Amino acid sequence: MNGRSTHETSETSRPGHPEAGAALVESLARLIEAGQRDAVLAQLAALHPADIAAVLGHVPFEQAQTLFEWMPLALGSEVLCKLGDNFRGRLLADLAPEQIVPLVDSLDTDEAADLLADLPPDKAPEVLASLQDAETVAGLLGYGEETAGGIMATEYVAVSRTWTVAQAREELRRHAERVAEALDVFVVDTRGRLEGSVSLKSLLLSPPDAIIGEIMNPAVVSVHTDVDQEEVARIMDRLDLLSLPVVDSGRRLVGQITIDDVVDVIREEAEEDIQRMSGLSGDEEPTDSLWRMAGLRLPWLLGGLAGAGLAALVVGSFEDALRQAVILAGFIPIVMATAGNVGIQSSAVAVQGLASGDVWADDMPRRLGKEIAVALINGVAAAAVVGLFVMGLSFFADIHNPERLALTAGIALIAVILLAAAIGAAVPLILHRFGIDPALATGPFITTSNDILGVLIFFTLASSIYLP
Repeated sequence: MNGRSTHETSETSRPGHPEAGAALVESLARLIEAGQRDAVLAQLAALHPADIAAVLGHVPFEQAQTLFEWMPLALGSEVLCKLGDNFRGRLLADLAPEQIVPLVDSLDTDEAADLLADLPPDKAPEVLASLQDAETVAGLLGYGEETAGGIMATEYVAVSRTWTVAQAREELRRHAERVAEALDVFVVDTRGRLEGSVSLKSLLLSPPDAIIGEIMNPAVVSVHTDVDQEEVARIMDRLDLLSLPVVDSGRRLVGQITIDDVVDVIREEAEEDIQRMSGLSGDEEPTDSLWRMAGLRLPWLLGGLAGAGLAALVVGSFEDALRQAVILAGFIPIVMATAGNVGIQSSAVAVQGLASGDVWADDMPRRLGKEIAVALINGVAAAAVVGLFVMGLSFFADIHNPERLALTAGIALIAVILLAAAIGAAVPLILHRFGIDPALATGPFITTSNDILGVLIFFTLASSIYLP
């Protein structure tokens, strides 16, 4: 669970270190195969739960199940929180509800809700009904999974502005066991509406008889339960917050989001964007089964194959041009690679800017103008290089009308680079405006579309300038 582990390991002995990790996994695999439960638990005792989760992902799945079943309850709960969603669901799928309930009960409410969301639909309701905080967890499940309500914890400390510091300290002690992350104490009115916050530093340094209303920060920043988790991460990053209160439509305090939750969000969103920019679904995990990984990748590969087929049709439609000048075929990979690279560069910058909040959807005119200006500079430079190459090659090879060929290739590269940059910069902004993940604009989408348009532009120019 977040912030509760007291395990300590040296950097060179943890599974994150390649050599030590491989040796540990091999040792544990042998012990599990031999049924040496005590020896296995003795090795796990020196590891952080996050490192144990890494071990589970590197041993065969059957051994991972055995290893998890051998863990003490408290350790098993902490390890579950460090596992990927898909792997965690597979690990719990064969457990009976009565075995899962104690594991979930020992978690914070936000983590309990995340775990229940990974359970099979026929098992989750039975587990939920048996939880100690069933009503609270059920309420969290009602929020969107990637919203502030979906990632918040309902454990927090709230006091009245009329209380003294001594009373607030006592309230904090009373909730110490239940609230794992008490980075701020929130101030609410009699109806539970957020009025301010008090840092732990202020509580420690203020006189015991000081009034909370006099030392609190009334300009506390909060978010509504429906705010997207990426926006939550941007707010906490921009304002350097360690915790962020979450309120409902009536500004009643319903939970808090702590920095460790936001670190998880940033990592998950970054991994998702990288996968989508590479032509993956965005939710693939290294521990997924072969069939799941193949099923997630195949649609994207088929989409790329369809795009490549369209590019081939475009090339085939200029069969007469190729028959008249075979040398034109040599420029096809140059044009396609250049268009794809420029498109990926522009789209990657746009996606990164949107993710960080530095680029807004309303920035489209300015972004397009800047990208086109950069593309024009690069296009002229690339055209000069290709033109000089063609002219130089003409001294060693028999090239018909090299001046026209150099001019054709140069103009084509400038046009292709300009178009690819415009598409790469505009598409992510357009998708973002319509609430679609802009990372989908990168990868196969950009490269395939630019391949087709690049070849079309090149052969159209070649037919008009070079072949006549």
